[in-house]
Amino acid sequence: MPLVRIDVNTGRTPDEITRLSRAIHDAILAEYRIPERDYFHVVTEHPQGQIVAQDAGLGFERTAGVVMIQIFTQAGRTQEAKAGLFAAISRNLAEVGVPGEDVFIGYVENGAGDWSFGFGRAQYVTGELAVPAG
Repeated sequence: MPLVRIDVNTGRTPDEITRLSRAIHDAILAEYRIPERDYFHVVTEHPQGQIVAQDAGLGFERTAGVVMIQIFTQAGRTQEAKAGLFAAISRNLAEVGVPGEDVFIGYVENGAGDWSFGFGRAQYVTGELAVPAG
């Protein structure tokens, strides 16, 4: 069950925002085989100039259409699985008009006890939810 935060500059239509979110979710579904309803995204739009995303010395320029993605998820997936997810997200976003240089992903892992889905309980710990397989 990843929690995904998506940060973009203002200027996209509500439909474009929905397509960005859906493209990312579809990549996660395909690569991690999570249930469809494990869909937890927070999309935040920022005024121009509030997102700074340089190339980190890789020799390319990003546009104002940059999409900053933070994925918070359970630890345990292999580096190959993560690389497959990154590639799938980039492919899916390209299909909705976001070029690869404008896709930035940060991946944060945590444990079963770090999640509560409601009622103040850690459902993975209490057994109300099965811990996802890595």
